[in-house]
Amino acid sequence: MKLIRYLKPYWVFALLAPLMMIGEVAADLLQPKLLSKIVDDGVLLQNMTVIVTTGIIMMITILLGGSCGVASSGFSGMASQGFARDLRNDVYSRVMHLSFQQTDKFTTGSLVTRLTTDITAIQQLVDFALRMFVRNIMMLIGGIFMMMQLNVRFGIVVAISLPLEVIVVVLIMKFANPLYSIVVRRLDSVNTVMQENVTGARVVKAYVREDAETQRFDNANGALMESNLKVMKLMALLSPLLMIMMNAAVLAVIYIGGLQVEAQALKVGEVMAAVTYVTQILHGIMMLSMMSQSISRAAASAQRLNEVLATEPVISDGEGANSTEKGTVEFRNVSFAYPTSNGRPVLSGIDLKIRQGENIAVLGSTGSGKSSLVNLIPRFYDAVEGEVLVDGANVRDYGLEDLRSRIGIVLQKSELFSASVRENILWGNGEATDEEIRTAAEIAQADEFVSKMPEGYDSMIAEKGASLSGGQKQRLSIARAVLKKPEILIFDDSTSALDLRTEASLRQRLRESLAGTTVITIAQRIASVKDCDRIAVIDHGRLVACAPHSELMKSCEVYKDICRSQAASGGDE
Repeated sequence: MKLIRYLKPYWVFALLAPLMMIGEVAADLLQPKLLSKIVDDGVLLQNMTVIVTTGIIMMITILLGGSCGVASSGFSGMASQGFARDLRNDVYSRVMHLSFQQTDKFTTGSLVTRLTTDITAIQQLVDFALRMFVRNIMMLIGGIFMMMQLNVRFGIVVAISLPLEVIVVVLIMKFANPLYSIVVRRLDSVNTVMQENVTGARVVKAYVREDAETQRFDNANGALMESNLKVMKLMALLSPLLMIMMNAAVLAVIYIGGLQVEAQALKVGEVMAAVTYVTQILHGIMMLSMMSQSISRAAASAQRLNEVLATEPVISDGEGANSTEKGTVEFRNVSFAYPTSNGRPVLSGIDLKIRQGENIAVLGSTGSGKSSLVNLIPRFYDAVEGEVLVDGANVRDYGLEDLRSRIGIVLQKSELFSASVRENILWGNGEATDEEIRTAAEIAQADEFVSKMPEGYDSMIAEKGASLSGGQKQRLSIARAVLKKPEILIFDDSTSALDLRTEASLRQRLRESLAGTTVITIAQRIASVKDCDRIAVIDHGRLVACAPHSELMKSCEVYKDICRSQAASGGDE
């Protein structure tokens, strides 16, 4: 019911669909009555006029009823499809605005299931409810009314058979309903395993884990099959039991009708009509029971969708920042811990001020907190303690769009999309000209290989950049960030796949073309950053030094240890 608001824009279609269905049901309910007239007043009395006249009326009624049925299907389709589209858009929009920690909590596979399978289940229920639910309810009520008009004694059959069918349906659905929640959770697991292995196919093949991952998928898929089979076994009991009751009711009507015909209280045609009506009544109950499966499945899906819609983003817009500077970043006594780390700090007491136009590097061992530090600048996460300032204002005060428009970031993992080279670079600035795109690619040292591609900048890139090397993906990602012309440009270990000569050319072009832009570089190689204005050294989440390379070589033991280890392995060459 919380999702019913998505049907309001389509209330006209939602109203017309059941109204048209009432017309179809009315035509269906008239057919047995007209048929009984043909038998009793036409066939038995050999009156061709009644047969022809009533037959024409039947045909007209059928055509009108069929037209109403087609219209009902069309209107319900427009209402349910519009409902599903708006709901899907809202859920997707909410997912896009969730913070990293929230999407990690739901998992990618689960979110995909919610946006596809769960919304489809609810859309089908809306479609059925506007047509089939109305049809079967009207058939049930109308059938009882028409049947009682023929003979009150037929009411005994209905009074006995209806409660029995309802009891059977309620008992089976009581056991089936909880299983639908298990089914959708196990479908999440299947999608998660599939998503992980498709995106990580190269790692799977490199470590020859195909068989192991196939077995892992088989386990998840087997669990899903097991849950589905439990539901199907329960539902398999339902239809035969209802059919037995329906046929028993038909036999009872024939028996009672036969006695009434023998006593000349009923005509043969009326008994035939009564048989049809009892079939319609009990078939309506059977179809309603089938719909209860859709209701149970949709209820489980709706709960999962409401869970997403009710999740408020942890990172939200501030009230508006009054920035007094440009291109500056400052950390004031900043501490940070990931939500899933049970409070264990990743960063502790960081104090660091970065001036406009400064080229600063952040260096440290793996796991020291370098990426965590720069992730606080565009507010991918919020600091637990202290303040992070951009352009002299606390990042929490900015609107997210305003804050992130000032920052260009090239992430550790280069994310490219299934589109052309041009379209991927245009993510940096959708209004950029071809000349600006090419200039950005030249700065990023990407123009050389792009120009050699079959269609140049119009060449298509495979999903996640699978058709490119690691270095090519990094250079296109850098070109995208350069095209944005940000105040602050962050490289999060995003030149690791470049050789030192290409990286040196890149940094030279950045200094020439983006003068005044603050550049923050996270790197593993000292050779990549030793020419930076300053190098901030992070050790176990603490800032232990921040100075030029020459000074650090004299005063910082952590930095000297890193230099010695890289020199010993040839890294400083």
